[in-house]
Amino acid sequence: MATTDAWLATTQEDILEPDLPICDPHHHLWDEGIEEGVLFRTEQVEPRYLLDDLLKDTNSGHNIKSTVYIEAGSMYRAHGPDGMRPVGETEFVAGVAAMSESGQYGPTRVAAGIVGFADLLLGDAVAPVLEAHITAAGGRFRGIRHTAAWCASDAVRNSHTNPTDGMMASDAFRAGFAKLAPLGLSFEGWCFHTQISEMADLARAFPDTTIILNHFGGPIGIGPYAGKQAEIVPEWKRSIDALAKCPNVHAKLGGIHMKVNGFNWNERETAPSSEELVAATRHYYDHCIERFGPDRCLFESNFPVEKLSCSYHVLWNTFKRIASGCSADEKAAMFHDTAARVYRITPL
Repeated sequence: MATTDAWLATTQEDILEPDLPICDPHHHLWDEGIEEGVLFRTEQVEPRYLLDDLLKDTNSGHNIKSTVYIEAGSMYRAHGPDGMRPVGETEFVAGVAAMSESGQYGPTRVAAGIVGFADLLLGDAVAPVLEAHITAAGGRFRGIRHTAAWCASDAVRNSHTNPTDGMMASDAFRAGFAKLAPLGLSFEGWCFHTQISEMADLARAFPDTTIILNHFGGPIGIGPYAGKQAEIVPEWKRSIDALAKCPNVHAKLGGIHMKVNGFNWNERETAPSSEELVAATRHYYDHCIERFGPDRCLFESNFPVEKLSCSYHVLWNTFKRIASGCSADEKAAMFHDTAARVYRITPL
């Protein structure tokens, strides 16, 4: 079953803790109708997701104060050097951010922080690309995501950046990576669970670079990993334990309902409730919060990719159920303050 608004509407919930301030540190924008081969086509998510579409979700009841845009291969420049073409995405999102900041679209500050793509395999030559992103973002540029998610199985779709096995350890990648910290830029770490140890090695090699682990480190639940959670979860926990020992690493809590995770919520007749999502995935959240601590954890929507499985209001209810036993200070950190600090989002 493909995700539709009608399917999502089969499950409605009252908003839990509606006044709790939230910074959503991970969402995308794109228009598949314009961009042939946009990266998420095979995920069956929304073909068009722009400012108005995002606002329908962020205005669904939770108190979304601000958001952070994460690269999605969207709106690249059509011309110019290949390495510079991703700067078009930052130009596009900076325009959306300026629209939002005008106040004409409501109180949520959309894309108050922007994370783009630059090919770190360019090594030293990536420096002018990073500088171009910073200039294009109008003071909002915060970091780079060069996705590393790679699996040997043909049943698992690799990242849109076409990573190779062991990419994060290569000399070229690390030469490019070394350019981030001097420019005040962070790194979004998107990998699969089989690569978390590689991410930890990268974090130890660059202790001055802030790394934000995306989507729990991508526990795979399809292909050769389908039905093997009893084996995978203990392995994942050991890898997370080692990564959490790196003080420069933060963990995004979310992005666990994609096709690669294998829950197949979209195949049901009705959309899942927040209670069902909690029951299926709570062990991922609890372990990361215990190991990283609330000051290094950020709840994330990963919208519209997660829209394949659940609605925005149900997803944030899920997070609030997960955090129900936490103190007010711990909730403030995970829902807003950690993200605002990591992405340097300050009040206007």
